[in-house]
Amino acid sequence: MPNREFYEVGVPIHDTANPARRGLHVFTGVADSPAAALRRAHEVYDAALAAQQAGLEVPGKEPDSWGAAGLRPGWQMEWTAATAGRWHNPLSCTIRSDFAL
Repeated sequence: MPNREFYEVGVPIHDTANPARRGLHVFTGVADSPAAALRRAHEVYDAALAAQQAGLEVPGKEPDSWGAAGLRPGWQMEWTAATAGRWHNPLSCTIRSDFAL
């Protein structure tokens, strides 16, 4: 049975109207590897974007905790630059993150 842990995926974003405006969209959820986390983040983003473009409500979190909230119209995701690693509690000083940008 795979080891399922909480992961975070950071996807750089930019404003298509003003590419100098940049940011980071972070997804979190349960996965068994960084590659699986990246795949799930992309899947929930695609589903949320399709719903938004169809004028439907963006789906909430799925049972594995993955979801896509806060989509910004006019902002482009840079999936080729996305990084994934085990999630760490930013309030904890005892947990080191594998997540690096």
